[in-house]
Amino acid sequence: MNKHNYHTFFAKLSNPLRIDILSCLEDGEKSVSELVSELKIEQSKLSHALKELKECNIVQSKPKGKKRLYNLSPTIKPILKLIDHHSTRWCDCKECTGCAEIKK
Repeated sequence: MNKHNYHTFFAKLSNPLRIDILSCLEDGEKSVSELVSELKIEQSKLSHALKELKECNIVQSKPKGKKRLYNLSPTIKPILKLIDHHSTRWCDCKECTGCAEIKK
């Protein structure tokens, strides 16, 4: 286990805006303007958050005409599913919404 890598990776995921971005990209690729519209935030804040996520290859981008399309990296999708599964099935913390209902 490389503690530095774990710290860096999970620090990138600890920001609520970055989690919202991942949620938006769960259904497929989107442009910056689509993300700004869905998240109702300033483009500068979104661009900074996307930069942070790209640094750990959590999201990827590709050019399409004059736009850039962002999507979840293929390697991150199974990690997010594992986190969802763990938090809904095994996590007992009060912060995990829905835990009590699912475990009944």
